[in-house]
Amino acid sequence: MADRGLVQDDERLRRIKAVTDATLSRLDAADLFDELLDRVRDLLEVDTAAILLLDTHAQQLVATAAKGLEEEVRRGFRISVGRGFAGRIALTRRPVVIEEVTSDAVVNPVLLAMGLRSLLGVPMFARGELIGVLHVGTLRHRGFTADDVRLLELVADRASQANLTRSHNLDHNAALALQRSLLPTQLPDVPGLDLAARYVPGHVAGIGGDWYDVFTLPSGWLGLVIGDVSGHGLKSAVIMGRIRSALRAYALVCDDPAEALTLLDRKVGHFEAGNLTTALYAMISPDRARIRLSAAGHLRPVLAVPGQPGTPVPVHADPPLGTGRRPPARHHTEVDFPPGAVLVCFTDGLVERRHEVIDVGLDQLVETVRPAPAEEVCATVMGALGAEQPTDDIALLVVHRLPTRH
Repeated sequence: MADRGLVQDDERLRRIKAVTDATLSRLDAADLFDELLDRVRDLLEVDTAAILLLDTHAQQLVATAAKGLEEEVRRGFRISVGRGFAGRIALTRRPVVIEEVTSDAVVNPVLLAMGLRSLLGVPMFARGELIGVLHVGTLRHRGFTADDVRLLELVADRASQANLTRSHNLDHNAALALQRSLLPTQLPDVPGLDLAARYVPGHVAGIGGDWYDVFTLPSGWLGLVIGDVSGHGLKSAVIMGRIRSALRAYALVCDDPAEALTLLDRKVGHFEAGNLTTALYAMISPDRARIRLSAAGHLRPVLAVPGQPGTPVPVHADPPLGTGRRPPARHHTEVDFPPGAVLVCFTDGLVERRHEVIDVGLDQLVETVRPAPAEEVCATVMGALGAEQPTDDIALLVVHRLPTRH
C-alpha cells in the first residue's frame, strides 16, 4: 500500500510539473493556451479541452481556445453567465462535474453534436476576479476525481497568468481599449432608477460603432443615449468616440433632445461626412415621472408599464445623422414613466437576423419585455433573442423606475 501511495505521489508531481513548466512562461497567450490545453488533454486522458473568457460588458463567456472543440472557437460561440454548463460555473464560481451530459445541462450545440458524455469545468480567476472558464470532456463515461479537479484548477491558474487578450496586434488592442474606455465600466447610481446594460461585438475583431451612454445633467434631468455608427473596426470606434463626446457637449446646452440631435447632425454631416449614424437620445425628468425622447433613424425603444403589455414608444422617425439632408425640424416625444415601468433601448443587432424581416425580432422583443429589475430584463432579453452568436454589434440599455414606497 505504501508503494502504491508513493507511485500516486510521483504521478501527481509529474502532472503538476507538466503544467508549471518554466518554458511555458516564454510563450505568448495564444500559444500558452494551446500548449496547456494539449497537456491537460494528455494528462487527464480527455477528448476535449476549451477556454472561454468573460466579456464583462455582455456578461457572456466567449470561446477563445480549444482542442477537440475548434468549431466552438471558429463560430465565436458565446454563452451567458448562468446558462448551461459553462455559464453555471461562471455564476457559482465553483467546479462543476457532469457525469452524463444531457440537453438540459448543456446548451452548447457543438458539445451536444460531438456526443460528449462527461464534462468537468472550473472557473478562472485573475486578481480575485472571474475572467473565464476552463472545461474538459470525454466521449465515454468518466467519473472525474478530486485530483482531476485540483489539476484542472492548477491549469486554470496557469492560464490566468497569461496575457488574456484575444489578439496580439497592437493596433487591435489599442482599438479594443479605446472602445472599452468609451463604454461606461459602471453605470451611475441614480436615485429612483435601476439601470443595466450589455454590449456584445458581432464582428470577429470585437470592435464596432455601437455605444450607449448615461449622464446626469446640471438641471437634474438624466440623459440616456444609444447609437450605432455604420461599419466595424478602429475607424468606426474612433468616429463613435467623437460623436459620443459631441452629444454630451450639446446635451449641456439643450433642454430638448431634438435640438441636441439637430446640432449633432450638423457636426456629423460636416466633420464625419460619409459616416451614417443612428442615435436615440432620451431625457428622464428629475422626478423620474417623464421621459422626453428624440430618434435619429434609430429603432424605437420599448416601454413596459405594470399591468400592461410592452409597447414601442411612439417616437417620430426622423432621418439618421450624416445623411446630408436637413429635416425641416426634428421632433421629440414625451411619455409618462410610472413607478415600476421599464424602458428598453437597443441597437438593431439585437433584433435583425439574416433571412428574416426585422419585424419578427421586434415583435419578439416586445413580447419579452416585462416590468422587472433592469439586470433581470437585460438577461431575459439577451437570452430570448438568441444574442449568443450575433451577426452584428449589440448594445442594450435598460432603465427601470423603482416602485414607490408606501
